[in-house]
Amino acid sequence: MIVQWRKSTHSGGADDEHCVELGRLAPEAGIGVRDSKDPDGGHLALTAAQFASLIEQVKRHPAR
Repeated sequence: MIVQWRKSTHSGGADDEHCVELGRLAPEAGIGVRDSKDPDGGHLALTAAQFASLIEQVKRHPAR
């Protein structure tokens, strides 16, 4: 399966150090998260529940 990656709307462009992409992995495999500046460097695979938890943590503790 080919994963369709999409860049976060919060990624700020070429000079942004914190660029991430998300992709729906194979059915039932969850959501992939990877560094958009290193697309061949692998990805983190999260279940839907883990991804939802990650998003809640990010909302509670935003980067400064």
